[in-house]
Amino acid sequence: MAGIVVVFDFDKTIIDLDSDNWVIDELGATDLFNRLLPTMPWNSLMDRMMKELHDQGKTFEDIEQVLKRVPVIPRVVPAIKAAYALGCDLRIVSDANALYIDTILKHLGIHDCFTEINTNPGYVDEQGKLRILPHHDFHHGCSYNTCPPNMCKGLVIERIQASLAKEGKKRMIYLGDGAGDFCPSLKMKEQDFVMPRKDFPVWKLINENRHIIRARIHGWSDGEEQQHILLNIIKAIIIEENQFLSDSD
Repeated sequence: MAGIVVVFDFDKTIIDLDSDNWVIDELGATDLFNRLLPTMPWNSLMDRMMKELHDQGKTFEDIEQVLKRVPVIPRVVPAIKAAYALGCDLRIVSDANALYIDTILKHLGIHDCFTEINTNPGYVDEQGKLRILPHHDFHHGCSYNTCPPNMCKGLVIERIQASLAKEGKKRMIYLGDGAGDFCPSLKMKEQDFVMPRKDFPVWKLINENRHIIRARIHGWSDGEEQQHILLNIIKAIIIEENQFLSDSD
């Protein structure tokens, strides 16, 4: 296996919209969602919306059917399969939730490509209601106001980096789009790569703070560009690693 770890955000990086909004809109709860939005943190609001949908008679099976219709970024599925075939260790760090991500990845046939999914816990309780909980305690201690209270992706990346150091894996590629992807971009090292989606919040934040980003930056606009850049980076690293091994021999 190549010593490369590829970390994907999920919403607007693998699928082409926000999964929370997609479910709410498709199940006809947009007006209620908009009324409640100013009153509580997003993660807490999503848990509340699941209760409201359950009270309206919506089941998790209804949610599953909606998730299976979600628009996916073109070329991202073959890109993931190709990266996996090249021996990369693929992971997800997302502020969505486990049940949404698992459902969509299994439907797309790529769930088994990922060794780890870091996201907000989601489960169906004994009443058949979907519950969505925070990944981190709301006082996770991150100093960047770009991180939501329920999840600091930078803390997740630091944990992954610590585990990789023990496994001897040295290179990381991080793909994301939102403001919450800025903090993990700061954790990337000189030998790593950051792939922000152009003209999305993380792109603006990275461009305003390039002086504190250590990793190499490669922006992408659409799935075709994401696939091309990602696979070229992976192949270049593999060639470099093989050359190093050849020189060592």
